Amino acid sequence: MTKSIHIKDTVFSLETPRVMGILNVTPDSFSDGGKYNSLEAAFLQAEKMLSEGADILDIGGCSSRPGAAEVSTQEELDRVMPVVEKLISEMSVILSVDTFRSIVAAEAIAAGAHIINDISAGDDDDKMISTVAELGVPYIAMHKKGLPKTMQNNPEYGDVVTEVFHYLELKVKQCRDAGIKDIVIDLGYGFGKTIEHNYELLKKLTEFQDIGVPILTGVSRKSMIFRVLDIQASEALNGTTFLHAYALQGGSSILRVHDVKEAVECVRLYSQLAKV
Repeated sequence: MTKSIHIKDTVFSLETPRVMGILNVTPDSFSDGGKYNSLEAAFLQAEKMLSEGADILDIGGCSSRPGAAEVSTQEELDRVMPVVEKLISEMSVILSVDTFRSIVAAEAIAAGAHIINDISAGDDDDKMISTVAELGVPYIAMHKKGLPKTMQNNPEYGDVVTEVFHYLELKVKQCRDAGIKDIVIDLGYGFGKTIEHNYELLKKLTEFQDIGVPILTGVSRKSMIFRVLDIQASEALNGTTFLHAYALQGGSSILRVHDVKEAVECVRLYSQLAKV
């Protein structure tokens, strides 16, 4: 499995797993909606996550929580671009932009962002993959089934592991054929999947290393944790940390998280174990 990506012609090693801090500049994201949707609040949260050891910040301006309503391209740009521009101009940071729109991707990269993180793997914008290829940046391709507004309405699979594996394997080939050199896959926990589907995928995570590209895991504070434990998302840090450790054992190279300090500690302890 590839253990690096390129950030502006520089090798960004993934030999030690990396932590990606979530910076949602939205009013309605499931865990932190509305907390950071002012420029000042977003900047302060970015500073905090970097001080806690985040390797990458992932900026999202369009909520993809189950049941989320769509926002216009312009509204997404209005939320994301000021944050990208301020962070790039005022701090040393690797920025990922969480978007399924090629227009947002192009403008964000032009402003200095480094990575595109697409929950639809190009399915929701047929220009996305060719755009990312032209931009020459790393691309995170995630599996989801359906659209956020309806994706959790009784999702069904014959064999969820086989179907998600084949989907991501084909997506990696499509991306490579288009000219994208650095590809990361995300199994899409909670995106058109039941709790049982999510745990089946996590349990078989090691199999996805056979696709040959780095794996990003995004389980932070999700319903697959808080519904099993019968708690609120705000109380799901302990469960998140346990699943992060399991994901690292399964070969995950990037953890996408709300709680950076705890995820960094998890990576450090996992890395210490790996040395023994």
